[in-house]
Amino acid sequence: MDTQAAVPQQLSEQEGIRREKLRKLREAGQDPYAITRYDRTHESAEILHGFDALEGKEVSVAGRMISKRVMGKASFAHILDGAGDLQVYMRRDDLGEAAYAAFKDMDIGDVIGVKGTVFRTQKGEISVHAQQVTLLSKSLKVLPEKFHGLKDPDLRYRQRYVDMIVNPEVRDTFRKRSRIINAVRDFLNARGFLEVDTPVLHTLEIGAAARTFKTHHNALDIDMFLRIETELYLKRLIVGGFEKVYEVGRLFRNEGMDTTHNPEFTSVETYQAYADYNDVMEMVEELYAYVAQTVCGSTCVPYQGHMIELKAPWRRVTMAQAVKDACGVDFASWKTHEEARACLDAMGVHVEKDAKRGDCLAALFDEYVEATLIQPTFVTDYPVDISPLAKRKQDDPDLTERFEFFINGHEFGNAFSELNDPIDQRARFEEQVRLRHAQGIMTAQVDEDFLNALEYGMPPTGGLGFGIDRMVMLMTDNDSIRDVLLFPTMKPVGAKIGAAETAAKQEAPAAQETAPDAEKAEPEEIDFSKVEIEPLFKDFVDFETFSKSDFRAVKVLACEAVPKSKKLLKFTLDDGTGENRTILSGIHAYYEPEELVGKTCIAITNLPPRPMMGIDSCGMLISAIHTEEGEERLHLLMVDDHIPAGAKLY
Repeated sequence: MDTQAAVPQQLSEQEGIRREKLRKLREAGQDPYAITRYDRTHESAEILHGFDALEGKEVSVAGRMISKRVMGKASFAHILDGAGDLQVYMRRDDLGEAAYAAFKDMDIGDVIGVKGTVFRTQKGEISVHAQQVTLLSKSLKVLPEKFHGLKDPDLRYRQRYVDMIVNPEVRDTFRKRSRIINAVRDFLNARGFLEVDTPVLHTLEIGAAARTFKTHHNALDIDMFLRIETELYLKRLIVGGFEKVYEVGRLFRNEGMDTTHNPEFTSVETYQAYADYNDVMEMVEELYAYVAQTVCGSTCVPYQGHMIELKAPWRRVTMAQAVKDACGVDFASWKTHEEARACLDAMGVHVEKDAKRGDCLAALFDEYVEATLIQPTFVTDYPVDISPLAKRKQDDPDLTERFEFFINGHEFGNAFSELNDPIDQRARFEEQVRLRHAQGIMTAQVDEDFLNALEYGMPPTGGLGFGIDRMVMLMTDNDSIRDVLLFPTMKPVGAKIGAAETAAKQEAPAAQETAPDAEKAEPEEIDFSKVEIEPLFKDFVDFETFSKSDFRAVKVLACEAVPKSKKLLKFTLDDGTGENRTILSGIHAYYEPEELVGKTCIAITNLPPRPMMGIDSCGMLISAIHTEEGEERLHLLMVDDHIPAGAKLY
């Protein structure tokens, strides 16, 4: 078989040279890919740390060649293995003419095995004096230049295997991640918790207020859902008699991505019978301090310009008090949901039209408080409206025994005194299902089996859930979740999979096919029969008033998701003035940020700055909105790219 002819990609000059070398090796009966194993006696770290005992002794090492210096009859190279890197020294007189020539023909990136003796060079570097060099795998790709490494973030995430070769700090991050997870397990195991595994595939769309990934089980011919939490199965185990359980599990949420969110992530959930949320708070303090001390050597860790002290005690404040302190709004003063929504409208804080008092309090917390919580803080006593699985406070049934903890302006975990009243739980589940049906999520159902379990009686229980990925971000001083995930979710190269484009494909699949002759292509047929639009305004506006609105063409220079917001995108815009303009728009449900970069849009530019999530939004982007089959559809108004930035609309 002609393997060279089967290669479909276009090769660079260097890649072509490497393939030619491989061809010649195969013709000579020296195919490196035919080697199945290599007897290695030591890793690099063992030799470096145990030099005194190994000096002068024969060893066998192996790894990827990451540097090479050929100096006539002698050469130096460095090989990288799982424990670090090590220098090797080759002489023609030791290897022989043919073997030395073969080594000189090897490339940086090749995986080699070296047998030789341990010694120290005249410059003091511990090395292996090679007696034999074996090519174990040929690298057909050229590694990035070592001094600059692999810097493009997108390429680093897509090609993590290259990222780890050339950026040693990345390998360190993931070694530390493993140690962090082990430390969490050690902490919980030492306190009598039992590690368990629960199903990843669920037959019901239940749990947290998040969208699910849906699949189909062929043998049973039923739809199934990837889990968005492990909570309900773990609480079944509490009912069954296990009094302390935990799971380190993968969760899946079909939502947007930003610096702290990935569609799949690792969570730890713990449940302890005969405990409440105060007990859980104490455990969280002890857990984070233990992990930091074990992995980082101190309870005080650097994170994004701050020194974060994880040692107890952490600050504790109720959500209502935190909001009152930040913006003066008293949650207790709202007697109805309508009053709460009116208050937020007056403050310019957006909530859904059916938002309840608890939703409004949470919105104010997101707007005014969250970003200010730098040192570890427990925010307690969440409204029952947003806490369907938490036990009500006995002295205030509008609130629950629930807390979340925040570090550096981000939520790190969530905990309750778990609701164990099956009647109250049923009512909350039914309300949750009603709301999801109203949102068009008709697959949402009440988990009758879980309610059946509660009816057998669950003891008072304290539950906790926190993200491993965010803990790793904290302990490794990384500001993006993608930096602590080996293989983060990425949009396929060249794919156009934005929500709006996906909807368009579903509505008019024929239009996605490229016509051989664009000028002869049939116009796209669009079915507007199911579209509902808002009635036109009956009140006239005078021309003078209208003309005060400054509509301008703007170019999207950059676009990114706003941390902690499921809806907002942050646009950096060229408005023709020479100074960039920032506008926030709640359209993340319809577009991914990367698909909007470079587009020409329309904005109102003379609106006063409006603070949103701690960012001043200076204007408004114009979108077209309609309703179709009960679902709101939105299209950002985009115009001809020939229109220059700053062009005024009349």
